[in-house]
Parts: sequence; structure tokens; C-alpha cells
Amino acid sequence: MKINKINEMSSPELEKELGELKTELFKLKFSLATNGLDNPLKIKEVKKDIARINTILRQRELSNK
Repeated sequence: MKINKINEMSSPELEKELGELKTELFKLKFSLATNGLDNPLKIKEVKKDIARINTILRQRELSNK
């Protein structure tokens, strides 16, 4: 997910997307442990997306204070 797309989303949308990404990360890790993944780099991409969303949410939180 691109940072521009994340910046355009509202905070509630980001919270929803964050929940979905965390669920996807869990499923990917579970799949990797049980039967392997076709693309193990997908886990890295999802982790980076989670970090990007958390960063934007934190920036918005600090700018509102």
C-alpha cells in the first residue's frame, strides 16, 4: 500500500484497514508454519503496511493535541 493512499484515508478507515492487515498477518504466519507460503515476502510487506498505518495514526494523534 502506498503512503499517498494511506494519507488520503480517514482515521476510522485506517483503523479498519489496520485490523484487516493484522488478521492477514496472522493467517500468513499460520500458513507459513503449517504448510509453507508461495511468497514468504508477503509477510514483510504486510508488516510494513501495518507500520505505515500506525505511523500516520500517531502523527494525526500528535497533531490534534
